[in-house]
Amino acid sequence: MTMSLFATITMLVLPAGIDYPESRRVEQVDVIHGTTVPDPYRWLENDVRDDQEVSDWVDAQNAVTHGYLDTIQQRPAIHARLEQLWDYPKVRTPYRVADRYYFSANDGLQNQDVLYMRKEIDGDAEVVIDPNTWSEDGTVALGGTSFSPDGRYLAYAVADAGSDWKTWRIRDLSTGVDLPDRIQWSKFANPAWMPDGSAFYYGRYAPPDGDGAYIGKNEFMKLYRHVPGTPQSRDTLVLEDTEHPRWSWGPTVTEDGRWLVINVWRGSGPPNLIRAMNLESGSDTIIDVVPEWKHEYEFIGGNGDTLYFMTDEDAPRKRVVAADLSNPDAITWSEVIPEQESTLKSVQHVGGELITNSMHDATTRLVRWDEHGTPKGDIKLPGLGSASASGGERDHDETFYSFSSFTTPPTIYHFDLATGTSTKIDGSHLDVDFSRYAVRQVFYSSKDGTRVPMFLVHRVDMKQDGSNPTLLYGYGGFDISLTPYFSPARLAWVEMGGLLAIPNLRGGGEYGRDWHEAGTKTRKQNVFDDFIAAAQWLIDQQWTRPSCLAIQGGSNGGLLVGACMTQRPDLFGACLPAVGVMDMLRFHKFTIGAAWQGDYGDIENEEEFQALHAYSPYHNLEPGTSYPPTMVTTGDTDDRVVPGHSFKYAAALQHAHAGDTPVLIRINRRAGHGAGKPTSMRIAETADVMAFLFNELECTPRLPAAGP
Repeated sequence: MTMSLFATITMLVLPAGIDYPESRRVEQVDVIHGTTVPDPYRWLENDVRDDQEVSDWVDAQNAVTHGYLDTIQQRPAIHARLEQLWDYPKVRTPYRVADRYYFSANDGLQNQDVLYMRKEIDGDAEVVIDPNTWSEDGTVALGGTSFSPDGRYLAYAVADAGSDWKTWRIRDLSTGVDLPDRIQWSKFANPAWMPDGSAFYYGRYAPPDGDGAYIGKNEFMKLYRHVPGTPQSRDTLVLEDTEHPRWSWGPTVTEDGRWLVINVWRGSGPPNLIRAMNLESGSDTIIDVVPEWKHEYEFIGGNGDTLYFMTDEDAPRKRVVAADLSNPDAITWSEVIPEQESTLKSVQHVGGELITNSMHDATTRLVRWDEHGTPKGDIKLPGLGSASASGGERDHDETFYSFSSFTTPPTIYHFDLATGTSTKIDGSHLDVDFSRYAVRQVFYSSKDGTRVPMFLVHRVDMKQDGSNPTLLYGYGGFDISLTPYFSPARLAWVEMGGLLAIPNLRGGGEYGRDWHEAGTKTRKQNVFDDFIAAAQWLIDQQWTRPSCLAIQGGSNGGLLVGACMTQRPDLFGACLPAVGVMDMLRFHKFTIGAAWQGDYGDIENEEEFQALHAYSPYHNLEPGTSYPPTMVTTGDTDDRVVPGHSFKYAAALQHAHAGDTPVLIRINRRAGHGAGKPTSMRIAETADVMAFLFNELECTPRLPAAGP
């Protein structure tokens, strides 16, 4: 392979009057299974913090993009209305630790949520941690919390600029003072405390070399034990595997402190292993509870030597089983809750009960069971939407859950396990008449005849006359389900006369393992077919037309948008790929990317390589094609899907594009994949995206009003 320079950064003037920075192209060619694969923008993979040329490229692209956005007259009004809709008190689901209640909240426009404590459910709230004091621009966030069960300590993570890397600190909750401990180079594994707060278990990586912190591979995680008040250098190594670089550890300690349960994972989804260590015995012997990479097992909780798991073994829609570890040499298994018609998503073990969260056609059901699998009734929800319970401990007599939908802001309920009654304790109030909006669920047929559900949200006075500005949002991957959720950004779109359409594509988890696997590896094209079929259905049913239809998705959803716009550029009026995986032949070379091979496939496998190469957005842009108006978005410090994906795709798109519509990239500085992004940055980005749609869609949304 050779690399030489044959272009310099100049300005490319298009008929639309936009001067694009012409990205330098290099003669980088790979040969994979006999296929020649050019990669002319390889240099844009370099870390923006360490490569001045890449940093200059980011500045040049942002200057072009913001120069375009600054000309859109509706943009200030959109931004102002988004601020109004965002400015309402938001309270997250509480959870009980010892005799205290903790929850996060935001008064409306705070850049970061604040962690609070109450001594009683209805008592006064006291601030525990306010990350808004950590940085002026709000880009330093609270990246996770883990309380010692006795209520003595709080381990909390500081995440800078949206990075997945976390520095854990320990606060003595009785004094409010931090211990000197600093736990560094940790990601993807929260600390698991001993019940008495004497120690916790956590996963970490070796410190990366040079500039590898934000783009280097994350391999060979090790599991350590840390004692509060001691330096990280004295932590005890509990588990490592020097032969399997992708094997990683997710620790949990049972409530009684008897068992350390270790989830062994090597990808972003199933299958996994389960290992355990008897902490009471004083032995460091590791027991293989689930010894083979065949199925998914998720630890729920324990009762002495009985451990409960949610699994998809012999149950594509999942079930609950129990493992009796009283004789570790001959573990016995029993079924507790059999597979149901609905898809089991999670289980909470609280008050001697198992509370299952399952989905029926992508809406939530909460059901109570005893530890022997006898049903105790549903937790009645206010309607069709999304709910999640916060769980608790085995001796608790209460738990909490939240409920929301497309037209219902999150509402918090206290649930009394003894009486079976729910009491609303917190809710968000917006000055909006939600009766003006309709939510419906429809079903359509994909290319191969598969029946796919889709949510539609719109004003009740919308007509099916083909003239509606439409935002089609999708994900379709990693067993993740898109259920009804409230979003001020989505509300603003619908309020302005837009149609919001969210299909539940294959690759997600809405209908269990089979639905997920139907959108993975060599079958990934099914996901794109489902999304394209959703667009075609909206057009055929006269909801919209191609010039009025925008598509949007982030991360794996960014891949979705990139693949669909290269396959059907004629079908869309605007495209919004965010933080997307765009180079499907090199995603595994950066940070945690190798973990995605379970969904995407491995280029070392020729059949999977051919499938990846066939839809990889970066490799399937055709020079001379008129692509829809496009605005790629990413963050320059994204170390989940490294920004080089979006950088390379945007450069290749600008090079290939033959039309006069804008194809831009908007790059947030000091922003990562999404977690921890400050409110002000979210609002600014959403305003720019909506302004872009205002300017480019043929069916123009209504100018946002000052009120509901």
